[in-house]
Amino acid sequence: MSLAVAAIILGGCGGAAPESGTGTPIQLAAISQLPPEVQRAPVAVSEAYRFAVANPAILRQVPCYCGCGATGTGHTSNAACYIAADSREGAPVFDGHALGCSICVDITHDVMRLMRQGKALAEIRAYVDTTYARYGSSNLR
Repeated sequence: MSLAVAAIILGGCGGAAPESGTGTPIQLAAISQLPPEVQRAPVAVSEAYRFAVANPAILRQVPCYCGCGATGTGHTSNAACYIAADSREGAPVFDGHALGCSICVDITHDVMRLMRQGKALAEIRAYVDTTYARYGSSNLR
């Protein structure tokens, strides 16, 4: 199998998504793992959901500053803006909040970008806190 065909097959299944020029990949879930409304969402939104599905442990350590923690949603991190819970079968139960919240999506894309740059989680968290605290209080618990 040629390298080009292998790249197309792997790209269609999710897997790694390197940022141009950096060579440091991040993991994304396959688009087919997302509910139809997320699959139809703008690319930035569906990509953020794909990242959340593949990396929930990372996003559980990153706060969201959109105010969702104070609205009674039970959101306790940026991960909760995408994934409400895990089912008994291990599949995520999706939260539709991030479908309409650019702050959640922007935070996730910043996490992705900084990870691609090789930043440590502590550096990423500091960046998110500094950049987004002006929008409200952190929901990280």
